[in-house]
Amino acid sequence: MKRTLIILLSAVMLISCQKDGQNEQTRNDKTEQQEAKKNYKTYCNPIDIDYSYMSHYRAKNRVSYRSGADPAVVNFKGKYYMFVTRSHGYWVSDDMSNWQFIRPQAWYFQGSNAPAAAVYKDKIIAYGDPTGSGPIIETATPEKGDWQTNFAVLNMPQGIQDPDLFVDDDNRVYLFEESSNKWPIRGVELDPDNYFVPIGEQQDLFNLDADKHGWERFGQDHKSDIGPYIEGPWMVKNNGKYYLEYGAPGTQWNVYADGVYTSDSPLGPFTYADYNPISYKPGGFLKGSGHGSTVKDNNGNYWHFATMAISVNYKFERRIGMYPAGFEGEEGQMFVNTAYGDYPHYLPETKVDNHKKRFTGWMLLSYNKEVSTNSPEVKDDINVVDESSSGYMLEQIREFDINKINDEEIRSYWVSKANHDSIYVKVDLGEVMTINAVQINFQDFRSDIYGRPDTLKQQFEILGSTDGENWFAMADLSNNQKDMPHAYIELDEPAEARYVKYDHKYCTNNYLSISEFRVFGKGHQAKPATPANFKVSRQSDRRNTDLTWDAVQDAAGYVIYWGIKKDRLNLSALMYDKPNYELRALNTDQGYYYQVEAFNENGISAKSEILYTD
Repeated sequence: MKRTLIILLSAVMLISCQKDGQNEQTRNDKTEQQEAKKNYKTYCNPIDIDYSYMSHYRAKNRVSYRSGADPAVVNFKGKYYMFVTRSHGYWVSDDMSNWQFIRPQAWYFQGSNAPAAAVYKDKIIAYGDPTGSGPIIETATPEKGDWQTNFAVLNMPQGIQDPDLFVDDDNRVYLFEESSNKWPIRGVELDPDNYFVPIGEQQDLFNLDADKHGWERFGQDHKSDIGPYIEGPWMVKNNGKYYLEYGAPGTQWNVYADGVYTSDSPLGPFTYADYNPISYKPGGFLKGSGHGSTVKDNNGNYWHFATMAISVNYKFERRIGMYPAGFEGEEGQMFVNTAYGDYPHYLPETKVDNHKKRFTGWMLLSYNKEVSTNSPEVKDDINVVDESSSGYMLEQIREFDINKINDEEIRSYWVSKANHDSIYVKVDLGEVMTINAVQINFQDFRSDIYGRPDTLKQQFEILGSTDGENWFAMADLSNNQKDMPHAYIELDEPAEARYVKYDHKYCTNNYLSISEFRVFGKGHQAKPATPANFKVSRQSDRRNTDLTWDAVQDAAGYVIYWGIKKDRLNLSALMYDKPNYELRALNTDQGYYYQVEAFNENGISAKSEILYTD
């Protein structure tokens, strides 16, 4: 019989360490401001938190990588608590911008696996035992993490995988779970007055139907014959209706997504939503948006937190993204807006006219621009867990040249042969542009780090220039003591520059490795024209539609939109450079509307006409 692994941990104080031999320097005003609580109006995916390093392969072959996945986010007394797979703790924020890691006094030694969390009366209840059986744990003070156990082990017939805890308006409590390419999503009511033990038998609720639902097919772009996985349920209730979200078809693919079934009762019967999927992001820099959670903010708006794929060091190397979400229409159609989902968006406390549309309009200025460095690339080989030959992972990208640093592909990265404070990377935008924000995405190349060391930090400056000779500071983090693996820097004031330089000071990793150096703002030239000759043709396999249009001069890329209602084209896919797209995410029994637009560093074109296929 499986046994619970709830183990008490000692509290550990966070300490800051200075670089060996480095004397503490007086920080200037800009550095002090940036190291204090961020007072940003925007954020940029992936969320820049201090992701934990996984230790699954430490004893075998020393494969080291960060990961953050399967986010369960709850609003407890006006603060947001985010529980993430095997992170050895969790995060708290009061604004969804500044996230502080909590090392709980009592937690799972192996880390929680796809943790569940919910608010029950004046406590947070949670479940995440990696064995698949164990008790519900609870605390009234999550900021301390003094979790208590009642020792009432929940033993489901096939164990508990990817659990979700849901507390209804009447304080009745339910458990949903499963992660399988065989078993369905299951649900059972729990008894909060009797140690949260099950009431009655667990019920089968629904499973995948990839023959009818194109987006549920496995593999990159849904092009694999391997059986897809259903996982990660999350229940949310809106206007009396129950929405049970689920993830599919596989966490390592660009098409990892969330769908939803609806019901008038917590345990069904459930009806498949014909507008599925709800959360889908197959293109762009960071891809995938599955196994998520939906939470209401303090202003009454919904947000969807989801899992995004990297899958370089291991197929389960992942990050967290957040997107505006909600319900619309009399029928309460659920939406998650992922359009330009890895560009800067406005935070919850920033007022906008329409919560659904929080994109700042700051465009990517650095894509495929001329880039240079004074450090040669590394020639060492990779050390990863490679499952590409089995069909469960994309093939590795083995070139580490400097041009990988701004190709908008998170799986490719530049690795510097050296790691010292004389290294720089310079991007030439081609002309002077307005810069609003910069994002530096560090990668783990042979990092040899595990767990949560307190010494992790990245130190650098971001410099700007109009002529490439005279430089000014846009952001100074040369004395930064925080761990910022996806450092997003919103400038205090917009800057005008043609050249942007990353000036390296220090990072904890053995190698300086950057997957993407991204600059956001606006160019001063014309927006691209609307794509012409837009056509759609549904294939004989009704899960697929071909979309074609003429290439647009000076366009950096295109975004297609589709949906089941003409005024709700809620789903999107972004692609760079080349026009045309084979959309493989449709439901066979549904008609669709489609539209396309072009974009570049100067802005977004007017949208094309809307077309329809039955």
